[in-house]
Amino acid sequence: MTAIPSSSSLGNLADPCTHQEPLQIANENRDQLRQLLRHMVVIRAAEERIADAVSRNDVKCPCHLVIGQEAPAVGMAVSIKSGDRVFGAHRSHAHFLALGGTLHQLFAEVQGKVTGCSRGMGGSMHLIDRRNNLFGTVPIVAATIPIAVGAALAAKMDHKDAMAVSFFGDGATEEGVFHESLNLAAVLKLPVIFVCENNLFASHLHINLRQPADSVCRYAQAHGVLWHRIDGNDVVAVLHAGAEATKRVRMGEGPQFIEMVTYRWRGHVGAREDLDVGVARKDDLDLWKRRDPIRRLADALSAIGSLGATELERIREEVRIEIDDAWKRAEGDPWPPSNALFEWVYYQAKSQH
Repeated sequence: MTAIPSSSSLGNLADPCTHQEPLQIANENRDQLRQLLRHMVVIRAAEERIADAVSRNDVKCPCHLVIGQEAPAVGMAVSIKSGDRVFGAHRSHAHFLALGGTLHQLFAEVQGKVTGCSRGMGGSMHLIDRRNNLFGTVPIVAATIPIAVGAALAAKMDHKDAMAVSFFGDGATEEGVFHESLNLAAVLKLPVIFVCENNLFASHLHINLRQPADSVCRYAQAHGVLWHRIDGNDVVAVLHAGAEATKRVRMGEGPQFIEMVTYRWRGHVGAREDLDVGVARKDDLDLWKRRDPIRRLADALSAIGSLGATELERIREEVRIEIDDAWKRAEGDPWPPSNALFEWVYYQAKSQH
């Protein structure tokens, strides 16, 4: 098991033996929580279907799966409204679906079909759905963070009540452009929320092997950005942190930083739980699975009588049917035409003559 240093700045958030109990939901909107539960079930089932296809070699593009850390995307999506601009990274299936992207568009994209959200040209890591506020995801670590800051600057210059949201992992905080982006956002007091999904690993390396502390909030503090650190497997905590940060941003108080401590169940890339880019994985996965964000919310709803004994299984069966239908539809869709590489990927300016 990966040792938790006694000086951990994450405290018990880094200890998988804690935060396993049902969520605290006494004063929450139960209908909203049931909706969030279903969203997380959809995301997990979609990723499990993609994982199966990767294992069978039916999907050729690299797929970075979010299984186990569905709560950050689902909880934050509630605060997004028309006009906002959201940016993701290489592990963004959850962001795409949480914001309103369809299963069919996602499945078609990872299959390379023309009906995908990027017309089959982007694969798993290049997703876009501007109609639902997702302005793009790319695999280059930290690449969309400065783009989100630029979007926030545009929103401020346009005098619109809009904000940008940047999702990234703890590995991105080791890139220089991350620090430049925080600095500029702070100096210009830009309407942007930085959401770090700290799953403690960059590829196969634990954060304790890469950084002097396991919490990344210290970077926000250094740049004068207001920060929050929460349990990223508690969708209620995510919901409230997102709402509070959004309120401050829309009131003109400048950038906000939220560190959401979570954990991915699959390897860095691909479908396996036992390997991380060819390296045997740590042996604490079973403990982290007890922090399952879906199970913790379902248990909480069941405890107050808002989720029947068999209702979660019924939801999962409904979702399975949706997944099957969307996958089969994507399988029957056409491939991009042969001229797509030149007409869709490369831009050719029209002659002015």
